Amino acid sequence: MAEDCCSFQLISGAGVLNVEGLENFTRTTNLAQRRLSYAAVAVIGPQSSGKSTLLNKLFRTDFTMMDAYEGRGQTTQGIWIGKGIGIEPFTIAIDVEGSDSSERGQDGTTTFEKRSALFALAIADIVIINMWCHDIGRDNAASRPLLKTVFEAMTRLFGARKTTLLFVLRDQTPTPLERLKHILRRDIDQIWAAAAKSKAQTLGDFFNVEIIALPNFLYEKERFNEQVALLRQRFIHSISPGGLVGDRKDVQPASGFPLRVEQIWKTIKENKDLDLPALEVMVATFRCEQIAKEKLSSLKLDGTWLAMSKALKSGPVSEFGKKLSSILESYLSQYDKEAMDYEESIRKDKQQRLETEALQFVYPAYAAMLQHLRSTALKSFKTRLEKTVKEKRGDGFEESVDNCGWFGMLEFERGCEDATIKKRVSGWLAEKVNVKDRLRGDIETLKSNKKAEYKSERKKIKEEKIKKGVTTTAGVVAGVTVGAAMTLVSDPVTASATGIGVSTATIQLIDIARDIFRRS
Repeated sequence: MAEDCCSFQLISGAGVLNVEGLENFTRTTNLAQRRLSYAAVAVIGPQSSGKSTLLNKLFRTDFTMMDAYEGRGQTTQGIWIGKGIGIEPFTIAIDVEGSDSSERGQDGTTTFEKRSALFALAIADIVIINMWCHDIGRDNAASRPLLKTVFEAMTRLFGARKTTLLFVLRDQTPTPLERLKHILRRDIDQIWAAAAKSKAQTLGDFFNVEIIALPNFLYEKERFNEQVALLRQRFIHSISPGGLVGDRKDVQPASGFPLRVEQIWKTIKENKDLDLPALEVMVATFRCEQIAKEKLSSLKLDGTWLAMSKALKSGPVSEFGKKLSSILESYLSQYDKEAMDYEESIRKDKQQRLETEALQFVYPAYAAMLQHLRSTALKSFKTRLEKTVKEKRGDGFEESVDNCGWFGMLEFERGCEDATIKKRVSGWLAEKVNVKDRLRGDIETLKSNKKAEYKSERKKIKEEKIKKGVTTTAGVVAGVTVGAAMTLVSDPVTASATGIGVSTATIQLIDIARDIFRRS
């Protein structure tokens, strides 16, 4: 099946831009994927001079051609574009409505001719100017107003990149080509001198000029086809060094082509001068923002991300940081790849904004992950603490409790290492510190409570042992109770005030109590 050139009417005869058609052309031909590897070629010239035929032969497009038997008339209305077939780099062929048409003349306006010439110069790398050989050197020929229109249009382009003007002289006459070139060059210089806004502006500042001639298409078809085939070869690798536009500079990415077309035509219709550098900044800004938005939207719908978000609702996610870093790096890399051909400062600014917005979007998941890690570490600490309470009685209890706290914090830190992304973000670090401080506070509170409980329990046990030991050993000696003996041991003043005697039996009981107290 033959490859489709996808031709369509870009701008109607009334000057209406076909935005939907342009978007469809860009999508169908995968134009955006070409980056800087593409070229745009436009043809302008008098009506019925064979412009569409020439493009069809050069690029195997299917633009409507004039029927020679029906006579001259307006075949192409407005501006049409199509994709060159079998040519690298990707070549956009632009067929512009002919100038000097009776239809436009009857309308009493040449506005569209001027606008379309300006559009061709602004958008194309190569502009083919199709001319009749017999018009060369004639003051009233169709070629002179056409050249005047082209050069006047160029003076309205600020910061224009150099364009290759390829003059194709049709129906070559017996006059030697070199003679025709000389005459055409003279005419070009004269018309440029009249059109240039400044004497300092030279033709070479704006154009690379080449002139070729072709035989008659109808009467010398074989020769015509042979020479067109040779010319076609010059459009293959046209952007390589030595090619037709091998020295071009400041090439704009193919992904911005639709927007440039739209903005250039809008500016032309508003009858404003075209400031191309400012336009390219606008296009670069818009496209980088557009790419960034696309990547952020894709991130939000990423399958791995959605699965992680769902899993986080019930607990921590293993390798959270590694997985999240991979997702973020993937979409940032995609942005860099698609935006890399745009102006560096604009590209980096929008990349930074994309990164910031992406981090803001995934931050709640990181915060949730930290809370899960905190809960897990706190639960683990409590379990270890209860085990310590059961198994670590006596000396070293407090140290064991402290160890439980240390292990709990260590577990949290290790979890954070697993949850941390490669990119260091101050806000994320601050959140980790806050959660860590809260965890430490909870652990310290539980440790203090448990130590206090243990001390209270130990004191109570000591007192019970003393009471039990004194009672068992001495019973009641000389009517002095154990409680009274303990009072004499701990508080002699109170004992004296309450009238507890200090008999020999009492002194024996006190000695026993003191001995038990020391051993406990």
